[in-house]
Amino acid sequence: MPMMEKQPIDDAASPTWRAMKRGLKLRCPSCGNAPLYKSYLKIEPVCPSCGAENGVHRVDDAAAYFTVLIVGHVVVAPMLAFEVIWDASMALVMGIAIPAVGAVALGGLPFIKGAIVGLLSSHARRAKAEAIRPKTPAGPWS
Repeated sequence: MPMMEKQPIDDAASPTWRAMKRGLKLRCPSCGNAPLYKSYLKIEPVCPSCGAENGVHRVDDAAAYFTVLIVGHVVVAPMLAFEVIWDASMALVMGIAIPAVGAVALGGLPFIKGAIVGLLSSHARRAKAEAIRPKTPAGPWS
């Protein structure tokens, strides 16, 4: 059987993926040129490169929720196997696990928040484009 070739996701066909990838790179979801943040988690209200209003997208607790979900699966699940693999005291395991979970969560939070801002930005642009698009007249049967 011939192997199927992997084809990259076409950015033009998927503006949502493009915006999320730019957010994951901590760049403006609209243009990808300017930084998304002006500090650790403070979003630049207006992109200095393209003028996109990134500050209007309310991420709220979604970034923290997805970060905890990912860290719980990637870090905490293997930590539970320490009891079987490594015969160490609970104090030692907790002394390693708690800082590791904290570091991974705090390190991943800006990237996940950036992806969510990209998703919200893409949906806001699509809604704005649909709002200004002229409506087609309905047919005689409606």
